[in-house]
Amino acid sequence: MNRHRYLRAYIAGIVVPTMFLLIAMVAFTAARYVFDVPIPIERVIVFPMALIPNLWGFWNMLYVRLTGRRQVPIGLYGAVLFVLIVPIGLGMAKLLGFVFPHRPLAVVGPAAALVVYYLIWKYVVNFLNKLLEIP
Repeated sequence: MNRHRYLRAYIAGIVVPTMFLLIAMVAFTAARYVFDVPIPIERVIVFPMALIPNLWGFWNMLYVRLTGRRQVPIGLYGAVLFVLIVPIGLGMAKLLGFVFPHRPLAVVGPAAALVVYYLIWKYVVNFLNKLLEIP
């Protein structure tokens, strides 16, 4: 199956963030409208829903392109994506006027997310690439 290799790579890349954002959107909507939690979801959800799945898809396409030239571990490659997404997210949060609390343990969340990105790319995206027969 050598046809549309990059399209298959894009599709394999967008699966995980799309499923996660669907679950997150349902949870935020239920919290806002069922339990009356005052979360300004409209301002927060646009960035992840529009950008993150596309970045994952294009990042996987780039990975497929680069694997022909050199072998890069896919888990490490996925962790680098997190390092690129964080400044974009922080910039968008600043533009939208969100203030993050400064706490000494604020490093734990991003470090955990970095590990999660590594594991998702190593096991899930790699599995989807193999399932779709992407070399």
